[in-house]
Amino acid sequence: MASTTVAGSQGFTLSRPAPSPWLIAVSVMLATFMEVLDTSIASVALPYIAGSLSATNDEATWVLTSYLVANAVILPASSWFSLKFGRKRFLITCIIIFTVSSFACGAATSLWMILLARAVQGAGGGALQPLSQAILLESFPPDKRGMAMAVFALGVVVAPVLGPTLGGYLTDAYSWRWAFYINIPIGIFAILMILRFIEDPPYIKNAKPGKIDGIGLGMLAVWLGSLQIILDKGQEDDWFGATWIGWTTALLVITFVAFIVRELTHDKPLVDLRVFRHRNFRLGCLLIAIFGGAIYGLITLLPLFYQELMGYTALAAGWAVAPRGVGAILAMPIIGILTSKVDNRWLIASGFAMFAVAGLWFGEVNLAISQWTFLWAIILSGFGAGSVFVPLSTTTMAGLPNEEIGNASGLYNLFRNVGGSIGISIVNTIVARHSQLHQNELVHSLAPSSVILQNQLHSLQQYLYTQGYGPVESMQKAYALIAVQLSAQARLWSYVDDFRYMALVCFGCIPIVFLLKKAVKTKGAQPVGH
Repeated sequence: MASTTVAGSQGFTLSRPAPSPWLIAVSVMLATFMEVLDTSIASVALPYIAGSLSATNDEATWVLTSYLVANAVILPASSWFSLKFGRKRFLITCIIIFTVSSFACGAATSLWMILLARAVQGAGGGALQPLSQAILLESFPPDKRGMAMAVFALGVVVAPVLGPTLGGYLTDAYSWRWAFYINIPIGIFAILMILRFIEDPPYIKNAKPGKIDGIGLGMLAVWLGSLQIILDKGQEDDWFGATWIGWTTALLVITFVAFIVRELTHDKPLVDLRVFRHRNFRLGCLLIAIFGGAIYGLITLLPLFYQELMGYTALAAGWAVAPRGVGAILAMPIIGILTSKVDNRWLIASGFAMFAVAGLWFGEVNLAISQWTFLWAIILSGFGAGSVFVPLSTTTMAGLPNEEIGNASGLYNLFRNVGGSIGISIVNTIVARHSQLHQNELVHSLAPSSVILQNQLHSLQQYLYTQGYGPVESMQKAYALIAVQLSAQARLWSYVDDFRYMALVCFGCIPIVFLLKKAVKTKGAQPVGH
């Protein structure tokens, strides 16, 4: 396939494929959408997977964990693999691995079979996001990169929102296996599009990355795996109250420090950490980690609230939070255009502010809400997410030469995924711990002599007595109903705490945003993102 190159102002060339960059965008977005969708679509199907494969719900959570660990290990290593084998070839190989392992997940007949298939699927999907992002950034001229990131954001921001809804529908209407089988046609179409429209730039074709840093890869796998296991099982085993978590944390710290030292001193590192010399990249990775924690935390909390306290089915809860996708879709074209016309820092700050306002809005939740009470708050959170992701991606990569974008993109996406894992763990821990805290507070506030309590008990006892219960039994059941209500209120207040903490963290990110350097507008095909 023919391609053209345009000289950049810093002495290297910007690859410009002959086809329309938008065809390239669609090609790589399919792969990204498929991979990100799979991180959330299986979550609502876990109880069904557990029942079908004779596993407990706790054992079924490893279906998610095995995927995330393998995915995180490959993310920062994707740059080396693309230089070694060619980015187009490596991308297609990853999609094939992801698609075939998706079929294996759907066809699994035992827990260990699906865990192995999910690990392979995570390894295949780990490189899809950074490769897609790097291809998009290199395929568009600087003044169009904002729109390119808007397209990429459709996959990264909208897919986790649609995942629970689509997963709930497929599981209820067909089987949990279709949550994995749906990847097969998408994967085949993505492969055909990439074969037709994607070409490697000259620096990829001429690259000589040398031998893979196997020791660095091993250390990366150990510390990321340790982190994910701690986050996944910490609350269940009382965090550092469990001896094994203390030892696992020690292993995490030792291998993480050793990994950093090795990558900074090795001649051919697996991950080039020198890219952190760029201030925008350092701050951008910090902000995307916090953003990942916020958005994945919210995606976890809302469906859980609707199912646990409101009694919704998985599908109904998915529909309740689906409008966030509408907000994100509305934001993408608007923000994509504004990135080349407005200081991106103001766009990022406004996105964090909108997300924070949505968090405060959710903090007004109570047990009398309807399915659509928070419609506008959910849409606002989606719009805020799009407003953060697009300009933050382009600003973070601003000024990086093309040769560093692949490596930088892998690290950037790793920070988002790790931030998301930490965010999910934190919000679940707050819900569990604060439920106990608020329950103790409510119990102490309900003195036996309280007029309100006595009136409520009397009303319940009278109602139960009219239903045929005896005096003693009706009193016992009245106390039991009061206890259920108290527990539900305590759980409700733990969600309120979570939402308000999330808002506080997002407001706290706004000053950090203005520490970023302003992306300088350029004319022509200069390698600076906006």
